[in-house]
Amino acid sequence: MGRGVEGPVRRGAFTSPAGPGTRELDEVRALFADPAGRCVLFDFDGPICRLFPGDASKDVADAFWKLVSERGLHDVIDPADLHSKDPYDVLRDVARERPGSEAVTAFEDLLTEGEVRAAQCAPATRGAHELIRELWRRGARIAVVTNNSPRAVASYLHRHGLSDAFGPHIYGRGPDADQLKPDPDPVLRALAGLGAEPGDAVMIGDTVSDLVAAREAEVRFVGYARDDREAAPLRAAGAGAVVRALAPLIGLLKVPPQGSQGSRGSRGSRGSQGR
Repeated sequence: MGRGVEGPVRRGAFTSPAGPGTRELDEVRALFADPAGRCVLFDFDGPICRLFPGDASKDVADAFWKLVSERGLHDVIDPADLHSKDPYDVLRDVARERPGSEAVTAFEDLLTEGEVRAAQCAPATRGAHELIRELWRRGARIAVVTNNSPRAVASYLHRHGLSDAFGPHIYGRGPDADQLKPDPDPVLRALAGLGAEPGDAVMIGDTVSDLVAAREAEVRFVGYARDDREAAPLRAAGAGAVVRALAPLIGLLKVPPQGSQGSRGSRGSRGSQGR
């Protein structure tokens, strides 16, 4: 499949608040400077691509609310989510109040269908594919840790020729919506599947939920934010390293020994397509 067009990569720099975040920033720099055998966990929607750019998730959200009305489920929706355009809010609410029900399955199927459809045309995040390929080539163990459907992630990676870089290591939404990030479950599954220790890992995410999940799993965190508006909540939540582009991470990778290749043999043997 084609690799897609990401556009020119604009070099940028880390931003970090003064204080405790400096230590984490230095640790991230050290990890990327010698990535062989280390573990890098990518959130999917944001750091790898824009699954629902702009208001693209509106159609899925509208379908969710139609299903809520048809099944008379307004009473199980959190009042704070009654006007939400985010289908994940509705899924969490229904799963919390009606765990294991046929209604949860119906919402999950609807969301997965929308995500898989969106993955067929989702634009790549600038620099993401280059970073993934360089990490893989230099022997890093990489995985996707996401609240999205593993089917949607697998479809996107296949379309862009990135499936081999991740192998089976896609840790996405399973049948238990209570274990979506900020719950650390997908991060912990990724570490187990890759055979990695938290101290050897870093997660790249773009939301406070990603940050909390990484912290709970004792994994270092790099925030990705395209502008000040997106960076503000990450910094407010204590993110020690925030990048405006992924190019700075590529720049941290040292030139490897001549002839080095991605160490497929070092990758964990236990993958997961959600559970």
